[in-house]
Formats: sequence, structure tokens, C-alpha cells
Amino acid sequence: MKILLVHNNYGKYSGEEAVVDKMTEMLQARGIDIAFYRQTSEGSRETLGGKIKGFLCGIYSPEGIRGMREALRRERPDVVNVHNLYPFISPAALQECRKAGVPVVMTVHNFRLVCPTGLFMRNGAPCEICLERGNEWSCLRHNCEHSLLKSAGYTLRNAYARLTGAYRENVDVFACITDFQKRKLTAAGFDSRRLTVIPNCADVPDGCTYQTGEYVGYVGRLSYEKGYDRLIDAARRHPHIPFRFAGAVREDMRGDLPENVRLLGKLDRTALEDFIRKSRFIVMPSRCYEGFPMTILEAAALGKPCIGPDHGGFPEIIGHGAGSIGRLFVPDSAESLERQITELWAQPEEVRILGLRAYEKLRREYSTDVIGKRWLRLFENLCQ
Repeated sequence: MKILLVHNNYGKYSGEEAVVDKMTEMLQARGIDIAFYRQTSEGSRETLGGKIKGFLCGIYSPEGIRGMREALRRERPDVVNVHNLYPFISPAALQECRKAGVPVVMTVHNFRLVCPTGLFMRNGAPCEICLERGNEWSCLRHNCEHSLLKSAGYTLRNAYARLTGAYRENVDVFACITDFQKRKLTAAGFDSRRLTVIPNCADVPDGCTYQTGEYVGYVGRLSYEKGYDRLIDAARRHPHIPFRFAGAVREDMRGDLPENVRLLGKLDRTALEDFIRKSRFIVMPSRCYEGFPMTILEAAALGKPCIGPDHGGFPEIIGHGAGSIGRLFVPDSAESLERQITELWAQPEEVRILGLRAYEKLRREYSTDVIGKRWLRLFENLCQ
């Protein structure tokens, strides 16, 4: 079996790229022949010409359509697996797959099929107005990208895809990464019979050795929607607890930090694993719903629980009550976030129990072996 993997890389390496790379490795290890059609946005936002090209190509990209056609002719795949098409491939390229008679599976990493920004967030809080109204014009009306050019571009490319049926008519299966995503696409009118849920996955080490941990950890880019500033505020109010941040750091972030906070910058894979292992637990103070954060799985592989907001896909991944693998805080409540951090910090035995549950849930539900088999079944069904 041969899969054509289609992806427009983002400007900087992201969690989505990590998932694409992991999926490639997983499928190749199972004897699947992987071919690629990839574009990149790297450097495109630095020039006016690049911004204009991205604006236009996001709506309709002749180059992307031609590239898809050529890749299909050259590779002759059994299935096309689409990840991100924006801006230089564009949804219009999916028509080439339909013309060639090749089934398409789209991995749904975010909420971009319904929300132009992909975040379901506006003014620092979850926003579903585009879902409720059945169109994307509120993105431009509210200037959700804080740039009229970007907001207009994002709105127009979603409008084009919706009005032409680029996704609905040319994608055979939408593979959501959480049930929460699936419910939102169903509410938006997508055919539930063409929606399935296949979560992200991670390798599971042979066993899990508990280590108490020296600090509260944060992993990810230090951006507003991720809520890293909430964690710094919490650290300022609890100076007896050390906090460490692993993620790209801008120079203007280094000033006025409490003494118990250290920004370590972006870490390579080995250093990140060591960072998680030495943490007591990981906190994800996200303002947005997120998709399926790989950090939860990376922490689980090392027996570390996570604290996350009680919205989006977090509740189904982390869980509530006796079977939970971490803690959930009330979204947008600094008090609730701090309470979960301070209570868990003071209970190392509870942290150990949650961490072992996280490891077992990873092994049982999210391991590369388990998820790999689900992908293979899906591809095989489409080829029949």
C-alpha cells in the first residue's frame, strides 16, 4: 500500500509537524510506502510579496493544484492523507484527488474547517460564533487575527472552501483527533458517517520509573493562547514552588520575572525528555481548546501527570475522577488553576499514582502500536 502524505509546513516547526513526522515513521515501520507532497511557509511572512502570495494562494493556488496533480501522476498512491493545505497548496487541490479516483483522508489537527483561525478563540476566550452562524465572516468582522489583511485572507479562504465544497465533496474520511472535534464538525453539518476519531500517539517505554520531580514544568511555545503568562502569575503568588518553562523565548519575556521562574528556551528532544522527567508534573494553562497536545503523551511516557483546562479535548484525555491521569482546572479561573497546582505539589504520592495511570492509559489507548493498527484498518477499508 502506498500513501501520499500532503502537508504545508508552518513557518516554524510545530506540534503538527511533529505529528506528521511521527505518523510517517509509524506507517513506514508497518511496511507502508510513504510518498510526500509538501510545501513550506518558512520565510513567506517576512516580505510583502510573500504575504500577498500567501493571501491569494490560501484561497486558490494554481501552483498547489498543479503540484497535487503531478504528485498523483508520479506516485500513483492508493490513498491520500491530507494534513495542512494552507496557504500554498489550498483546498482547491483536493479536486485533483477526486478526478484521479484516489480516496482522501484528512487528519483534522485543529478547528480550521469551521473557524478561520483554527483556534475557536477570540479576545482571550473560547469563541464559536462562526460555528453558530454557519459561516466565517465574523473572523473579518471582529478582526480575530489583529491584522485586517490576515483576517480577510483567513475569512476568504474558508469561505471559498465552504462555498465550493472543497472539503465536503472531496474528502472521504475526516480523522478527528478527539471526540470533541468530531462533535463540533457534526454540529457544523459535516456528515457524521465520514467522521472518525483517531488520537495522536507516542512510543511507550518498557516500564516507568517514578521520580518525585523538582519543579512545575511547562512545555510549548510561549504565546498568549497557550496561557503561559497565567503560569508566571501563579508562580509570582507562590514563591516557594519552582517553575520551569521549556519553549522558545522572546527577549522581551526575560524581564520582570519572579525568582522562582526560569525560562530554558526551546529544548532538543533529549533535553526535553530530561526536562519532563525532572518535573513533578506538567501544566498546560491554555486559553484555547487545543487539539490533542502531544505534551500530555510525552509526559505520560515518563510517568508524569498533567494539569489542563476543563474544556476542549482535555477532559476526555485527562479525565475526571478515579480514572483521571491528571487534574483539570476551571477555564479562565486563576484561583482554580493555582489550587490544582498547589494541592498537587503538596501530594507527591498522588502525583505518583496519577503518573502511573497516565503511563498505563498511554500504553492502552495511545501507543504507537494501538494507533498504528487503527490507521492501517482505515486505509485498508478505503482501498477495498
